[in-house]
Amino acid sequence: MTKTPIEIDVYSDPICPWCYIGYKRFQKAKELRPDFNVKIRWLSFQLNPDMPSEGMDRQTYLDTKFGGRANATQFYSQIAAAGKSEGIDFKFDDIRKTPNTVEAHRLSLFAATQGKQDELMERLFESYFLEGKNIGERDILIKIATEVGLEGADEYLDGAQGHEDVLYTDQNARNLGLTGVPCFIVNRQHILPGAQSPDTLAQMLDIGHQQLSEDS
Repeated sequence: MTKTPIEIDVYSDPICPWCYIGYKRFQKAKELRPDFNVKIRWLSFQLNPDMPSEGMDRQTYLDTKFGGRANATQFYSQIAAAGKSEGIDFKFDDIRKTPNTVEAHRLSLFAATQGKQDELMERLFESYFLEGKNIGERDILIKIATEVGLEGADEYLDGAQGHEDVLYTDQNARNLGLTGVPCFIVNRQHILPGAQSPDTLAQMLDIGHQQLSEDS
């Protein structure tokens, strides 16, 4: 095993169900390679970059994006089935508002400075998909930050730090041709899009490990 960690950049959005599924699968992939030193960095991507800052009523959002409840139900039933296979019991019907996620992404950047980005992102997924919470609301975000042990989140969110970084990272992803998430990038070179299987993600880690071994 090399001392240098395998760097995995993950473009994601905390309101993306496939990102939650992909994270669970990635955790399984790491268990398949227990001796590997892996470092994750979460990068911002907005599923809805034009979402109003106050978010949108969930039903209005579904009608706009999918053309009605029937199409949305069919779409999300497939995701629910995939989620169950990973131990996720999606509560889509409990979601009342689709939020703008810029503030959640800002909080993710802040969490990275305290080494708690993984914990925060997982808690954002849980809060939105399992508890139906509006993760676009400041009070909800501060509560989540407290739950994962972040210090100073309220002062941070009161400012504007990180806002431009979120928008820049999101736009850069689109400039690279990214149209959906999750997307995994290994050692800033090898790209693997989608919520792939644990075996495929483990093979991605093998590629990263092999590259580091050759470079050392």
